[in-house]
Amino acid sequence: MTRNYLSAVKDRIESAVNDRGQVGIGTLIVFIAMVLVAAIAAGVLINTAGFLQTKSEQTGQESSAQVSNRVQVVSAFGDVANEEVEQINLTVMRGSGSDDINLSSATIEWIGPNEAKTLTYNETADSGNFTVSPIKDPDGSSPVLNTQDDRFKVSMNASAISNPLGEGEEVKLKLTTQYGAVTQYRANVPQSLSQESAVTI
Repeated sequence: MTRNYLSAVKDRIESAVNDRGQVGIGTLIVFIAMVLVAAIAAGVLINTAGFLQTKSEQTGQESSAQVSNRVQVVSAFGDVANEEVEQINLTVMRGSGSDDINLSSATIEWIGPNEAKTLTYNETADSGNFTVSPIKDPDGSSPVLNTQDDRFKVSMNASAISNPLGEGEEVKLKLTTQYGAVTQYRANVPQSLSQESAVTI
């Protein structure tokens, strides 16, 4: 009887040890699974954060370029014939802090009394184009504004685009560079063009 009792005690002890071992292994498996899930989640968060940072930097650079990479209108005048402005000329320079601006890649929106058009660069100013010629260009970079000293003349043929501009008429000009930066200018024809060959507008 004593032998049977000892055998039963031994069986109980072995069973308890086995049960605890199984519980310990189960806990270890759950712990490892949680660590793996946490590691995967951390990796996803890091990748997402890196992607968002890259996108925000790119967006910031594009926004900065759209603000800073613009041209500045120094002056404007019109060529007069028969008491009408037949051609508009803008003297432009590179805006402060701007990168190089290629005017051949720019566009100009012409909103006049009789016509609204988008003009592109060409060597001849006609109904759909503007021209660029150097006024001050030490290194011969025209039509690229690559220094702060460059001064170029942007010319538009009003007669070909719509009609010659009469006294007191106005044209709105919106010059957009290759960066998307915009410069707006209002060309106002004087109230009197009598005996004038060129006028400031």
